[in-house]
Amino acid sequence: MLSALYGVADAQTTTKTNPSSDTSVGMQRQVNLSPQEQLAQADAFVARMGVTGASVRRMLEQARSQRDVVKTLCLNDKLNQIDVAIRSAQDRRGALEQATLRKDSDLANHEFTILTVLRQRVEQLNAEANQCIGEEAVLFGETKVTTTIDTNIPREDPSSYPENPIISIPPVIASPYK
Repeated sequence: MLSALYGVADAQTTTKTNPSSDTSVGMQRQVNLSPQEQLAQADAFVARMGVTGASVRRMLEQARSQRDVVKTLCLNDKLNQIDVAIRSAQDRRGALEQATLRKDSDLANHEFTILTVLRQRVEQLNAEANQCIGEEAVLFGETKVTTTIDTNIPREDPSSYPENPIISIPPVIASPYK
């Protein structure tokens, strides 16, 4: 028991003293952009998110004109989520600017990280919107199925029963209570 506790404690101190042994897979990546670069990148994020929202809005209008209820409901849901993410990103961009003016780099990095996550979420919603209209194949190309038949497989059907099966009768057990 003591060795198990020591092993856990040792593993925890190893990660703290040796950052190269950190096993978190990019979850806490440090942002190496200056505050001005973060603001410029944030503006690009918000602009790109707006373009994505406009694209999904056009798809929704087209689905409505085709009177396709399923596509309309799906696209409307995705567009609502994109609009919420855009509004949140605009608020976070303002908070990033305020943090930059106060020279609070920790808060600025935090706001920039949230903006990055919102951008990724909008990209995901855009992919889901493309699935709503059935255009996911456009992204990956057409599917091609290739079938190879093994020539060593017997041609007769092994699932059929033989005509004269060997049937053995189970042995009779004598009861001691006769």
